[in-house]
Amino acid sequence: MSENYYKPEMLADTDWLLENLDKPNIRIVDCDPPDSFFRAHIPNSVNIGSNTFVKSANSSLHVMDAEEIEEFMSNLGISSDTTVICYDGRNSLTATRFWWVLNYYGHTNAKVLNGGWIKWISESKPVSIVPTKVDKTKFVAEKDDSLIADHNRVLAAINSDSDIIWDARTIEEYNGQNSRGNKNTGHVPSCVYTEWIDLIDSNNMSCFKSPSDLEKIFESLGVSREKQVFTY
Repeated sequence: MSENYYKPEMLADTDWLLENLDKPNIRIVDCDPPDSFFRAHIPNSVNIGSNTFVKSANSSLHVMDAEEIEEFMSNLGISSDTTVICYDGRNSLTATRFWWVLNYYGHTNAKVLNGGWIKWISESKPVSIVPTKVDKTKFVAEKDDSLIADHNRVLAAINSDSDIIWDARTIEEYNGQNSRGNKNTGHVPSCVYTEWIDLIDSNNMSCFKSPSDLEKIFESLGVSREKQVFTY
């Protein structure tokens, strides 16, 4: 159950979502590409569209700017009083990205569906093929710059005992064998490494691993609540 995690308010359980599917203040956001969404999705959900990482039209390296994000979220029917439930069928890869974007722009009333689409259909919960029509709302972006580290801050973290830099990419990217289109290969000096997918329990319908298992991973990386953690 999500209640056992350190911050359970960041997650939603499938049983809870089933009970709250029709609540007017809840917006369920499918963070998979449109072709997956149109094959089937959780009832009353809206689709994020093809831009699953919410990248700016002006730079594929950066998230949408405030003006872009206000239009984007408003079209999804998200306003300041909306509880947003993010899910996907890709081990929460794009759902957590969307959750982070919401938080970065000041909307902290958001949750990731633990297990996402994989757990939902594994439990034979209802699905829909009908797109959800929503009224456009007014989303006001209030950027929280503390959630992004600039170049100078990362440089300072490299030699800092109170900071942890965590490379969460694939091992091929970490080792410099796959550039993924980047100019440079390899990893940031002094970083620790564990791929993001290692936090997901493949034997439990793609839910996040248990709090005790996650704590073991964090301890092995030197991650603690006393340290500032930078992920990439």
